Amino acid sequence: MPVRIRLSRGGAKKRPFYRIVVADSRRARDGKFIDQIGTYNPMLPKDSADRVKMDLDKAKEWIAKGAKPSDRIYIFLSNLGVMEKPVITEKTKKHLPKKKAQERLAAAKEKEEAANAAAEEPKAEEAEAKPAEDAQPAEEPKDKKE
Repeated sequence: MPVRIRLSRGGAKKRPFYRIVVADSRRARDGKFIDQIGTYNPMLPKDSADRVKMDLDKAKEWIAKGAKPSDRIYIFLSNLGVMEKPVITEKTKKHLPKKKAQERLAAAKEKEEAANAAAEEPKAEEAEAKPAEDAQPAEEPKDKKE
């Protein structure tokens, strides 16, 4: 009988609460289980002590008997110091644009930069011309009565 240490969901809709159980891997997720060894409440903050509660002696006992932890339970056990940290593989790059799309994006970026630079040049010339105009003394307004 293949035995797994895994999560069994409880709680209300959009308010999950999980029991950490030892169950036959062929059973339903929330079905019959052999032993409950802890709880997991993802609604609590990550630094909360009550987020993951587990009886480590029972967990070690079941692992010694041959129970395999699920991926999530493996991470919990590694954080608690029972098992080694899992190796996290590098993510694939399939979601990135292909070579031609990257070239098109680079060309569009260059055009945009060139357009921005061209638009800024006349503004810079106008800004330089304005201080020269300000340097000339302003004419005094003439009184209308005179």
